Amino acid sequence: MSTATLSGAKLKKVLAALDGNWQAEMEGYHTYQTLADRDSDPVRAQVLRHLAQAELEHAALWAGRIQELGGPEPVYHGNPGGEANSLANRAGGVRMALRRLEIEESRHIASYGSQLKELGDAGSIAILDHVIEDEKDHYRELGSLLRGHYQAPAGIPKIDPQAVLDELLAKRNNGRKQPGAWIGDAIYGVNDGLGAIFGIVSGVAGATAGNPKYVLLAGISGMIASALSMGSGAYLAAKSQREIYDAELAREREAIRMNGPEARELLSLYYQVKGLPEADADRMVNHIANDPEQMLRVLANERLGATEEALSNPITSASSGALSTAVGAIIPVIPFFFLHGVAAVVAAAIVSLAAHFAVGAAKSLITVRSWWSSGLEMTIVGALEGAVTYGIGILLGAGGM
Repeated sequence: MSTATLSGAKLKKVLAALDGNWQAEMEGYHTYQTLADRDSDPVRAQVLRHLAQAELEHAALWAGRIQELGGPEPVYHGNPGGEANSLANRAGGVRMALRRLEIEESRHIASYGSQLKELGDAGSIAILDHVIEDEKDHYRELGSLLRGHYQAPAGIPKIDPQAVLDELLAKRNNGRKQPGAWIGDAIYGVNDGLGAIFGIVSGVAGATAGNPKYVLLAGISGMIASALSMGSGAYLAAKSQREIYDAELAREREAIRMNGPEARELLSLYYQVKGLPEADADRMVNHIANDPEQMLRVLANERLGATEEALSNPITSASSGALSTAVGAIIPVIPFFFLHGVAAVVAAAIVSLAAHFAVGAAKSLITVRSWWSSGLEMTIVGALEGAVTYGIGILLGAGGM
C-alpha cells in the first residue's frame, strides 16, 4: 500500500507505529551491545553482538519504510546503553538481564503479531513477517544461551576462536562478583533481621500488653544477636568458599601437571558444549595452553563456575551481613522508643509491614517478578508472622509465663 492509498489519519497511525518499532529495535541494539561489552564470557559476548547487529538491521528496515511513507527520519530517544544500564539489569547481573531480554523478545513477537492485523500497510507487513521470524530466533537463542546449550541458527557465522581467545585474555581480570550478589545478600540480611525481630517484638508485646521496657530489651537484644549471627555466618561462609576454591585449584593444577593432554581435551569439550565446533575449540584450547597459569584458571573457571576475583571477601560479607540485619531488625523496635501500649504495637505493626513491602519490592531488582506482587507477598507473610507471634504472646502472658 502506497502513501497515496493511506488516509491522513491512517498514515499518521502507521508512522507512529513504525517509529515505535524503530525505537524498540534501537533500544535492543544498544542493550545487547552494552551487555556484550561488559560480559566476561567470550562465547556469550559474541552471541550478544550478533543479536545487537540483527536489531540494528531491523531498525534500518523500519527507518527505510518510514522514509518511503514520507515520514521524518527517526531519532533515538532512549538511553545510550539501552536497558543494560537500568537498575534492575545492573543489580541482577548478566544472567538476569538475559532472562529479562528473553521475556522482552516474547513481548515483541506478540506486539508485532498484533500489528499484522492492525497496520493495513502492505510494505510494513512484509517487514513484520521477516522481523517476527528473526525475533523468534532471538528468543530461542537467548533461551539456549541461558540454559547452557547454545546452538547457533543456520546461516550465523562461526565464532572465530582467535577473537574469542583475545577477548577472554583481555577480560581475565574482570571476573568480579556480579552486582546482584551483594544486593541479594543485603536484601536477605534486612529481611532476616526484620522478620526475626518483628516476631520477637510481636510476641513480647502481646505478652506484656506493649510494655516498652520489655519490648525494647527483647528487641535490642535480638537485634544484636541476629546481626552478630548473620555477620559471623557470612564471614565463615565466604572464608569456606575461598578455601574450597583454593583446594580445588590446587587439585586442578596437579591434574594438569600429571596429564596435560587430558586437561586440554576436557577444556575443549566444555567449549564444544557451549556451541564451538570441535576444530575451533581445539585451536582455542591450544592457544590458552601456551600460558599454563591461564590454562589452570580457565579450566578451573569452567569446572567450578567461579574465578578467584568473584569470590566474596570474608570481611566485606561479614560487615554487610551484620549491618543489613541490624537495619532490618531495628525497624520494629523504633516505635517503642516513643510510644507504649496498644499505640506502640499498632505503630510497630504499620512500620514493619511497610518495611516488609519495601523489602519485597526491592527483591524485584534481582528477580523478574513485578515489584508490587513481590512486595505484597512479603507483606502477607509478615502479617501472618506478626499475628501468630502476637497471639502466642497473649496466651503466654495470660498464663502468667
